[in-house]
Amino acid sequence: MCRFEYKLQNQTTMDNFNEFDSPANVPTKETGSIISHALEIFKNTFLYCFLAVVIYFLLSYLIQLITGFNSTLLMEDIRESSSSGGNFGYREIINTPGFAAYSGVSFFVGLLLAPIFVGLIYIANKSNFKQSISVSDLFFAYKQNFLNIVVYALITQILLTIAFLMCIIPGILVLPFFMLGYPIIMFENLGAIEALKKSFSIAQQDYGTLLLTALLAGLISIAGLVLCCVGVYLTIPFVYIAMYSTYCAYLGAPRQLEQK
Repeated sequence: MCRFEYKLQNQTTMDNFNEFDSPANVPTKETGSIISHALEIFKNTFLYCFLAVVIYFLLSYLIQLITGFNSTLLMEDIRESSSSGGNFGYREIINTPGFAAYSGVSFFVGLLLAPIFVGLIYIANKSNFKQSISVSDLFFAYKQNFLNIVVYALITQILLTIAFLMCIIPGILVLPFFMLGYPIIMFENLGAIEALKKSFSIAQQDYGTLLLTALLAGLISIAGLVLCCVGVYLTIPFVYIAMYSTYCAYLGAPRQLEQK
């Protein structure tokens, strides 16, 4: 009995030592710490974040060519209507040639591309553990719980669309509940519904911090719009890195996943 207790205590000591000796950096449950942690990782993984956005926008441009929708022409029509005092509303946007087809195809393709952005979370974890990163890591999520990632993307897109259609404020207020879902699916291999429930549960316990974190992460992600929209290519993936840092703050540095 004494030998068993000694072995158990010794094992616990070794576990604590390994955790302390881990090269991974874990932020505290404070917005400033989480955002600082995310910015540091974003700086180290910038090229992969940029590549993910380039892939997305290239496919988006290809969809425009196929469907006949011209986003540049639409923006010009909206600008001309505004300058002349006209009202270019939602109905006019829907009636734009190719818009309906473009929106439908983009929604479907967006779901299939979700694992690429979730792959940034995997890359963030490798960066946090000071591991080498390769371009193939960007596509890791296609082999790690792919179906649940797509289902989760579908659920969140529907819920967030409904929330933002109600008003901007309800849309913002629900953001914290989705901050942890993708990392939970990636690192804990849970289903989409289980991940959503766990993310909701954690957000309810510390809603204010997660709300402020989501707001700051969102503002940084769209900050590139200030640079004539070009800079959005550089900053939009930041929100996914912030999701990883939030996961580390509330659930600890996740286990390191291996390529299959």
